[in-house]
Amino acid sequence: MAHDSFPELLSLYMRRIRASASGVATEIGLSREAVNNWRNGMSAPNARSREKVVACTRYLRLTEAETNRLLSAAGFAPEFPLQAEVELPAAAPGMPAPAAVDAEQPFAAFQARLFAQLAQAMPYPISMLLSPAHWGQPPFRLELLQRARQQYGAASVLHIQPPYSVSTAPTEYFAAIGRQCGLGEVQSDYEFESALERRLLAGERLFCLVSRFEQGTPALRETLAGILRSLSEMHSGRLHLLLCGGEALADLKYRSGDMSLLNIAQVNHWPEPTLADLTLLARQRWPGQDWPQPVLAHLLDASGGHPALFEEGLQWLVEQGVNETQAGSAALRTHLAASPRLWQTFLPLAQEGASRERLRSLLQADDLGRARPYLQDDDLRRLFWGNLIHVRGTGDAARLHWRCATVRHAGLMVLDAPTP
Repeated sequence: MAHDSFPELLSLYMRRIRASASGVATEIGLSREAVNNWRNGMSAPNARSREKVVACTRYLRLTEAETNRLLSAAGFAPEFPLQAEVELPAAAPGMPAPAAVDAEQPFAAFQARLFAQLAQAMPYPISMLLSPAHWGQPPFRLELLQRARQQYGAASVLHIQPPYSVSTAPTEYFAAIGRQCGLGEVQSDYEFESALERRLLAGERLFCLVSRFEQGTPALRETLAGILRSLSEMHSGRLHLLLCGGEALADLKYRSGDMSLLNIAQVNHWPEPTLADLTLLARQRWPGQDWPQPVLAHLLDASGGHPALFEEGLQWLVEQGVNETQAGSAALRTHLAASPRLWQTFLPLAQEGASRERLRSLLQADDLGRARPYLQDDDLRRLFWGNLIHVRGTGDAARLHWRCATVRHAGLMVLDAPTP
């Protein structure tokens, strides 16, 4: 398959939302000339520009697959490994719904429970789906939308992704959301609410997936939340909401405490992958490759179920040999410990003296304390949402632990690396 051209892809995605070079430049912290040079192929992102490209994908409202594609074209690793690359088909008007979601899909049981919970939630069918770094927001978005189409009907499924830019005017914000929902050209929050309510008054039961709910300015986010809460109250049981995000969305619920839409939402966390989930992912990623269970069990242990590490481990095994010897080798663990994804999360914690010493102390501990719905400790919260620590156990026995020995080794490598 031909390699994508970064300038062509960037230009395509910018044209799609009519983004200017100056607008992109302002959002990602570069000059207009630098962005134009990227578009014209006069220069390309360097190794230190990955976060600029990631910020650009958010501003351009790219899907997980599109984000991976643009990063790959720029020579970077994907931001969302193991995500589907092809949009699942929706039913055409007048045609029967597509076949049921295959039970042999990763995390199928969790997704089924999530939708069953939403269908039974009364009086407010509103759920939050929180996921840490590298899973996507939400993970397996295409599969979630496909399942929603089967449960609610293709025409009744809406997908909102609020504009990323904090400089977006209210008219542009709701015009963009209106287009995403197929409501035509709306010019204000009132017109958006009215158009959505007309569908509910007609007797429709709507499902709305809101990706990255936390994006945009607080004022616009609160207006959108107020509209969705109001419509949910007035049309009980007809507007089903699934709000997806990560650390910022959790902050809005637990730290702000004044957004009523989030206060009444049921909270779900993306589950830890099982060996069965990772086996299905490996077979989807490399369908022509045989993946023996013992090999994947070794990789699960080495990666701790971290999606980016698992993806990197699969790639390494394909190159070095898919066998138990390689999967259980120290070479694989050394390779994973050098992952840029781990270093990017650890480095901010290793910048200052007090923070460095705290990190070193945490890395030496096997048990990091009790898991709670919201972590007040800034360092632990950053490590949790960075997908470096996770919860083991349930209820009062739930505790925080490092995801795996590989992650701890990477943290120590960061601390011991020479500083510039």
